[in-house]
Amino acid sequence: MATKIYKPTSPGRRNMSGYDFSDLTKKKPEKSLTERLSKTAARGNHGQITIRHKGGGHKRRYRVIDFKRIKLDIPAKVAAIEYDPNRTCRIALLHYADGAKAYIICPVGLKVGDTVVSSDNADIKPGNCLSLNIIPTGTTIHNVEMRPGKGGQLVRGAGASAVLAAKLGKYCQVRLPSGEVRQILSVCKASIGQVGNTENENIKIGKAGRKRWMGKRPSVRGMAMNPIDHPLGGGEGVGKGHHPVTPWGKPCKGHKTRKNKRTNNMIVKRRKSKKG
Repeated sequence: MATKIYKPTSPGRRNMSGYDFSDLTKKKPEKSLTERLSKTAARGNHGQITIRHKGGGHKRRYRVIDFKRIKLDIPAKVAAIEYDPNRTCRIALLHYADGAKAYIICPVGLKVGDTVVSSDNADIKPGNCLSLNIIPTGTTIHNVEMRPGKGGQLVRGAGASAVLAAKLGKYCQVRLPSGEVRQILSVCKASIGQVGNTENENIKIGKAGRKRWMGKRPSVRGMAMNPIDHPLGGGEGVGKGHHPVTPWGKPCKGHKTRKNKRTNNMIVKRRKSKKG
């Protein structure tokens, strides 16, 4: 897939880039695999904003993705590669031998007409799903489970990939895209290959309106607010020496917020620091 560079016909078009969609083989989704996606404008059941900077955006329908790959030992043929407005990667429409249909995350190298299967006897090729204890060490994987049978939760974004680093007893060590090395039960499943649409990181939004199409509203700096609205607001000129905090006074921008000490022993190596 290649990116498309727009001509600078306006200030918003200058330096804007997008997808050329040459990798897609079908325009409309499979109707039986879509669901209504209602909008809440980031408000909770009390009508108050619970997540800032969200709202608006283009109307979408949710594509039901099979993250669990529960159709075991049944081969499926790739019928189409489609666009999904709810995620950065592409999705592949599978037609199983028993007549069922499903969507999966499309890895690099998967094409229409290929056959994939979810089985511990499957070959090590893109799109196949196996248990971690069956996959050879050093293999590139994605859509990794954290708990057996829960479905893939890790490594699902465009261009992302993890590496099966080692096998130690009932656990396997997986090196995640962030650089973190984590222990995962060897009976958990993962799909082979790197997630497709690797050019996604090169896309330039170009203008603020395009962000609004995505459902993202403007974000105002705390230092530009009044003191009543933000701890960093007010003052004559640009203030210095402030520690970055949220509007409610909680530290942010680098402050560690992890509280799940129960799974600390599962992390073999922390993710890379931004300074390194």
